[in-house]
Amino acid sequence: MQGLYLVTPNWNDTDRLLHASELAMRAVPIALLQYRHKEAAPAQRAEQAAALLALCRRHNVPFIVNDVVDLCAQLDADGVHLGGTDDEVAAVRARLGAGKLIGASCYGDLPRALHAQDAGASYVAFGGFYPSRVKQYAVTTPPAILDQARAQLRVPTVVIGGMTPANAAPLVARGAHMVAAISSIYQAESVAEAATRFHALFAQQ
Repeated sequence: MQGLYLVTPNWNDTDRLLHASELAMRAVPIALLQYRHKEAAPAQRAEQAAALLALCRRHNVPFIVNDVVDLCAQLDADGVHLGGTDDEVAAVRARLGAGKLIGASCYGDLPRALHAQDAGASYVAFGGFYPSRVKQYAVTTPPAILDQARAQLRVPTVVIGGMTPANAAPLVARGAHMVAAISSIYQAESVAEAATRFHALFAQQ
């Protein structure tokens, strides 16, 4: 797993969401796409997730559901991403089996990441590193955590929080495997151009 990790915004317009996602997928290889809509009703969440899953299948992009393990299992999605207040990684791994991807938000906490890895996480996410237009973080994550992660973790690392191609570059240089982006892609004037700029960070590795 390496490259741009798309995370969807809280958009109710499914056609707009699909169109923007596909523009990014057509522009560059996408490492993962995570469906995240914190404000959606269950029926809308299921509808949008199913539509995005079909899109991801056409473009051979692994599809991850944020938080909702039941929805991941119902759709047979590729995996689930767990936040700090969600179910334990070990319990979700036992339920979903070895074949699914499980991501874990670890904020600025390396011991948490090590625990998640040992419990069966497929990747861990650190952040926020920078102020975000979408998510409010209780901590500011120091870039040096990536040096420690590179030395101690076996699973890929994701960086998140206010990511732009410019400010993600030093984090990729420190070993981040994926950059998660929401606003920098979905609110970009040109989605394809923004995706291409993120992808270029990894082409240099």
